[in-house]
Amino acid sequence: MTITEDGPVVRKAGPAGQARGFVTAGVTGATLAALVLGTVVENVPLFVAGLVLPLAYGALLVVAGRPARAREAAVERRTTLARVESVRAVGEGAGDVPVRFDLTVVPDDGRPYRVAIREQVNLVDLPDYRPGRIVVVEYAPERLWRVALVRRPSAEWEERAAGAGIDSAPESEWVREPSRGGVFWPVGIAGFVVGAAVVIGLVRGELSDGESRPDWDGTPSYSTSVSSSSATLTVERDASLRDEGELRWAVESLAEVVEGPQRRATSVVVQEHTVAILYAAAGTKAPGFDPYALPFDRIPALVEEAGTSLGTGSPESWQLTADGLTEALKIRVSVTGPKGAASLEADERGEVVRRDPVR
Repeated sequence: MTITEDGPVVRKAGPAGQARGFVTAGVTGATLAALVLGTVVENVPLFVAGLVLPLAYGALLVVAGRPARAREAAVERRTTLARVESVRAVGEGAGDVPVRFDLTVVPDDGRPYRVAIREQVNLVDLPDYRPGRIVVVEYAPERLWRVALVRRPSAEWEERAAGAGIDSAPESEWVREPSRGGVFWPVGIAGFVVGAAVVIGLVRGELSDGESRPDWDGTPSYSTSVSSSSATLTVERDASLRDEGELRWAVESLAEVVEGPQRRATSVVVQEHTVAILYAAAGTKAPGFDPYALPFDRIPALVEEAGTSLGTGSPESWQLTADGLTEALKIRVSVTGPKGAASLEADERGEVVRRDPVR
């Protein structure tokens, strides 16, 4: 039986829900950053913090949710009769299986209404719930969608069910649980970025540490830090990686110090003098991209546009993040200038697809 789309109005998450979503996304970003960077810089306390943070946040949510759960448990429930309109198994199993019931519920002090519920029912008991059968149910008067079958009703209710006749409620009387909607996606992204940025800021100095290497073939000096999952190069001279050819040189230089075959990267993070490449785990089919295929020639222009063209003035600090965790490579450039901050996003060709603020 098809359920019509008539029903309660969908409610969007309010300010409290959006704030909770922002914090949750921030904890997620901080956790991932702590685990990755804790491994990169071999900082055990940071790595442990990445493990403990989500557990602590989960415990906090459990404690904070106790009043709501208590209120839910105190909701009044009443017993009444219902007519089985249709029955459909929605899963498989050898014993109990999930079953969808479409019911017409008849409250003693209200008009009949239609509702769909899911319950675990043993295959042997399914014939007891064939369409047209009158069953005993419990419902919440203030939450009519909360309906549950009474498996062992009292003798009085069994007698009432045996002698009752219930007509099907019309399609217009469907009752559904109101949807609370989801967190506005920019809020979630902002929370994730803020959480990750906080952790990156805490270990920014450690990311620059590494093994110093002398000049070779006229190449200026640099230092590197290499682990099983990442490689970082810091230019030890007065130059910017947004200068022409510098970033390509830095990424290709990392290829000289990364052991093993060429590996796909999950992300590349570039700042004024530092480039860090996070690699997909060896032997896995995790999504990623070839870090040497970045649109190097377009990156200086992207940094310049994110600063001057979006109204922040000449960039005082900037960061580029290339993310290959989805099907398409995403490049995000964030800058801070004398007039504020701005960012833009570009595709794998270095073509701008989004600006913030929008011009």
